[in-house]
Amino acid sequence: MAIQRRQLLRSGLLLGAGAALSPALASAGPAFATPALVRSGRPALTHGVQSGDVTAHGGVVWTRADRPARMAVEVSTRPDFARSVTIPGPVLTAETDFTGKVKLSGLPAGSDVHYRVRLADPGDASLVSQPATGRLRTAPAVRDDVRFVWSADLAGQGWGINPDAGGYRIFRAMAEHDPDFFLCSGDFWYADGVIPETRTLPDGRIWRNLVTPEKSKVAETLAEFRGQHKYNLMDENLRAFAAAVPQINQWDDHEVLNNWYPGEVLTDTRYTERRVDVLAAHARQALFEYLPIETGPSADGRVHRVIRHGPLLDVFVLDMRTYRDANSANTGPATDSGIMGAKQVAWLERELEASRATWKVIAADMPLALVVPDGAAQEAIAQGDGGAPLGREGEIAQILSFIHRRHITNTVWLTADVHYTAAHYYDPDKAAFQDFTPFWEFVSGPLNALVANQPNKLDGTFGPQVRFQSLAPDTEHNNPAYGYQYFGEVDIDGSSEIMTVRLRDIDGKALYSVGIDPQR
Repeated sequence: MAIQRRQLLRSGLLLGAGAALSPALASAGPAFATPALVRSGRPALTHGVQSGDVTAHGGVVWTRADRPARMAVEVSTRPDFARSVTIPGPVLTAETDFTGKVKLSGLPAGSDVHYRVRLADPGDASLVSQPATGRLRTAPAVRDDVRFVWSADLAGQGWGINPDAGGYRIFRAMAEHDPDFFLCSGDFWYADGVIPETRTLPDGRIWRNLVTPEKSKVAETLAEFRGQHKYNLMDENLRAFAAAVPQINQWDDHEVLNNWYPGEVLTDTRYTERRVDVLAAHARQALFEYLPIETGPSADGRVHRVIRHGPLLDVFVLDMRTYRDANSANTGPATDSGIMGAKQVAWLERELEASRATWKVIAADMPLALVVPDGAAQEAIAQGDGGAPLGREGEIAQILSFIHRRHITNTVWLTADVHYTAAHYYDPDKAAFQDFTPFWEFVSGPLNALVANQPNKLDGTFGPQVRFQSLAPDTEHNNPAYGYQYFGEVDIDGSSEIMTVRLRDIDGKALYSVGIDPQR
């Protein structure tokens, strides 16, 4: 990664028009409002700031207030905000749990952009909060270095925020690599995962969790789903990371509950609301309220979208939850089952063919060939027979064949879900289905959850070869207390266009690295 770009980012006057900085919003201050400000009647930011879905010239900034308040975002290419523009935002109300977003546009490409968010009382503009400050890096307009990190699975299986252990310290390690953005592959909270006050470790030590009422039961109401997000934002490492690194978010199952699918009706006695479609609607609303996701002009609540990050990279964010069929043995005809749905598959094919980026990263919330059982049924794509595509494998076969026949180059799949890290190379010469171009898939996670101590079975339909994998050594060490947590890092060199993928541990140590030459 070239150092020059990191140290000498472009500067200059922010592009585009915006409202003038008002006198009431003129002074800077600490990131979080003090109790004195709250008592005085001034609004306060409760959970910091976040940015997301950043492109060359725009992005989304998020915050939450403690009461009704009008949001405003001041932006500048200078950290001292000597030259800045203020963009007025919405009034944050109880309807969205006092969360809100401002869409930024007209930003300079390939630059560090500093922003700070303030809140004002809707009825008295003189009552203004102290600001919370953040930073985002826009995508380059020319061929330039790109770096990002990805992972998934946070606060799973009862492993929550433990201040004694440094909280979610993996976010500190990711921040140290100065990524352009963070791709979250799903399971960013566990709505079905109760966080107890303590966990006893095999060696007798006590793991102590922060606890909240919303995390003390499974989430059923909208307020409880909102509480999943609030819990994670109690962590200082995550708040600092979110303020400094833009996000690209997708979802998987635990944003609702384990292995869910549309139309499912639960038998789990922990739930009084057993209609999964109702739970999923609450989860989706909370997801869009609490994450910096740009929903686009249609505002239709789609999770799947394309984030274009300059000439070298497009990120295709998939949704393998909303449109899937019921979990089954997954052994029926390939035309009868799906995990993405026909419309999303057609969308992906159109967007891949239209992409002019060197690298096309396909962000999938589930791995392609790892078998993920759901009792006697199958939760993911593969079922383990290794033969011709069956069930949900049919959609993947269609996509891979489309990529191959349309000569779409340089596709890489990134995923998570299985709570360990791995590198898989898919080789048609070793596959039962061979109508595809060889490609890589990389798996990473968890961020803070139980870690697997045995790898999932690998299905041979698409010829996957394990080039690397790292897991916990045994069941006594398969939790965050022993450090077996993972994230991945992707570097694209602006000159050679070589993509280097590194799989890292909780401290940022590189466990595996591979350079992938682009096809011309």
